[in-house]
Amino acid sequence: MKWESLTHKKRTLDVLKSLPAALVSNLDDWFAVELTYTSNAIEGNTLTRRETAVVIEKGLTVGGKSMREHLEAANHARALEFVRTRAERKPAIITARDILTIHGLILKGIDDDNAGAYRSVPVRIAGSSVVLPNPRKVPVLMDEFEAWLGTRNKLHPAAFASEAHYRFVSIHPFVDGNGRAARLLMNLLLLQRGYPPAIIPKKDRLAYIGALEKAQLGGAKDDYERIVYKAVDRSLDIYLKAVRGEAAFGSDDDSDELLKIGELAKAAGQTVPTIRYWTHEGLLDVAEVTESGYTMYGREMTARCELIKKLKAQRLTLAEIKTRMK
Repeated sequence: MKWESLTHKKRTLDVLKSLPAALVSNLDDWFAVELTYTSNAIEGNTLTRRETAVVIEKGLTVGGKSMREHLEAANHARALEFVRTRAERKPAIITARDILTIHGLILKGIDDDNAGAYRSVPVRIAGSSVVLPNPRKVPVLMDEFEAWLGTRNKLHPAAFASEAHYRFVSIHPFVDGNGRAARLLMNLLLLQRGYPPAIIPKKDRLAYIGALEKAQLGGAKDDYERIVYKAVDRSLDIYLKAVRGEAAFGSDDDSDELLKIGELAKAAGQTVPTIRYWTHEGLLDVAEVTESGYTMYGREMTARCELIKKLKAQRLTLAEIKTRMK
């Protein structure tokens, strides 16, 4: 893996890095939502990116979602705050206590008995043949891992963060929350070395899990390292675009939530002019208009189109349809 190409982008960023405080705040907020959304989605949380933002930025609840899913979002955001603070604090060497703190925040209110505590029972990864360490070995393995974190090795910072993530999940020290803790640990190590946090997109979930399993079963780590490399590279690009005043924000997973007008028309079996007309008449809600001028709709508008179609088939007027939909 050519980790050194990341160094070049990092140096370019260091030279250019003079961001207004407001933009830094916006970037931090964006990464907080994106990291929380993607990390939880990898573990099966069904909150969309937009719903995740509502939970962690506004403290609101989302209908149809479980309390656990809400707590997972809020907890991850708090754990990320700790990670950001810890990255700037001395001593620089990350300890097992730091990891236990991260885990305690992840499971707070979800499983308080196991939050911030090593597992005392055997665990398995669902659908995987990977054999994880006996719980009695976990404290010793974590002591060894802590010692390794404190070594002055010659690995590239991103390679070191990637390896730390891999070693940690292979120990699997907790009953639950290992994946989220591993990704936060990886990002803590990246932040300490001046790199932006790495986001593993939801769309890469299966490839990411499969690559980890392949390595844990004795195969090469190339696929796994490539995923981490791409994640770090993408985050560097986001910051570089921000520094240069270019459009920087955008989620790899936005396509899972928002549709362009043509995509909505196709999904709903309608024409683009019809979608435009229904939008103009207030029958369809616009989620956002992008900087490029694209009108974006939530996927729930597909069902709304079906409802409008059914009501029109009953020969209702637009006014009557609006009343029914209210």
